[in-house]
Amino acid sequence: MFSSYGLSDVGCVRTNNEDSFLVDPELGLYIVADGMGGAEAGEVASQLAVQSVRSFLKSTSIRDADTLGRAIQHANQRILDAANADPRLRGMGTTLVCLLETGPECIVANVGDSRAWLLQGESLVQVTQDQSWVNEVGRPLGIAEENLRVHPMRHVLTMALGVGPDVRIQLVPVELPPGSLVLLSSDGLHGPVPEEEIREILLRPISLEDRAHLLIEAAREAGGPDNITVVLIQH
Repeated sequence: MFSSYGLSDVGCVRTNNEDSFLVDPELGLYIVADGMGGAEAGEVASQLAVQSVRSFLKSTSIRDADTLGRAIQHANQRILDAANADPRLRGMGTTLVCLLETGPECIVANVGDSRAWLLQGESLVQVTQDQSWVNEVGRPLGIAEENLRVHPMRHVLTMALGVGPDVRIQLVPVELPPGSLVLLSSDGLHGPVPEEEIREILLRPISLEDRAHLLIEAAREAGGPDNITVVLIQH
C-alpha cells in the first residue's frame, strides 16, 4: 500500500503558479508538470497535461509502459490542439514527470527537466535524466559544473510537451520495495536546493506532509526563483 502527498508553491519571484500536480491513489497515478509560455499559457499547458494523462488512463484497464507512453502522446496532442485553437496559447508547453503503479513494479515517465528521485535506505538516486541543454549538450562537451550553473543556455529544454507532434518520452521501470520513497519535483525545487539537502529532508522521521513543507521551505529560503512543486510517494 502506498501513501502519498503533494504540495505546490508559487515561490518568491513569480506572480502566478504554472506548475500542476496530481495525487490519485485510486488510479495509482502521480504527476508533476511545470508549464511555460506567455501570460497564463504555461498554467493551461500543465493543467491540460495532467488532466489528459489522467483521463486517458482512466479509460483503459491496461497498465504498462506502452499505455503510459500513449497517454503522454495524447496529452501532447491535446496541448498542440489547444494552442492551435487559441492565439493566446501559442507557444505554450510543459514538462511532465509521473509515476504509475502497474503491479509488482511501477513505471516512471519523463519529458523535460522535472525529476523523479528514489530514496532507498539512505541512498537518493535520480531516476530520470533531464532533457535539457545542460544535460544533453553542455555536460557532453565537458563544460564545468560551476560554469553550467550560470550558462546562458541553462534553462533551455531539449524536449517538452506542446512543442511539436513528436515527443521523446523516457520510460523507466522502478521497483519499490517496502520503505522506499519516490519524490517527483519541478525544477523550482532541485534547481536551487542541493541534492544532499533534499536527501537529508527526505530521511527525516516525520510525515510525508511535513517533509513536503520542508522541501518547499528549503527552496524558498534558497531564493524561490521559480514555482516549486513536490509529490511524495512512499511504499
